[in-house]
Amino acid sequence: MSKICDICGKGPSFGNNVSHANNKTSRTWLPNLQKVKAVRNGTVSTIKVCTRCIRSGKVTKAL
Repeated sequence: MSKICDICGKGPSFGNNVSHANNKTSRTWLPNLQKVKAVRNGTVSTIKVCTRCIRSGKVTKAL
């Protein structure tokens, strides 16, 4: 299951946890994806969308 927004393409970003002793371990930041029934190309389908796209109105939810 991919962790990529179907509208904007936002995906995981990578970096490091840095401790007080300056030890570095890898970590990931995942986008806040929600499964939403939305109208796409005139049909209703379930898509995974980040909350930024839902909030900004890029998704038209199905009734």
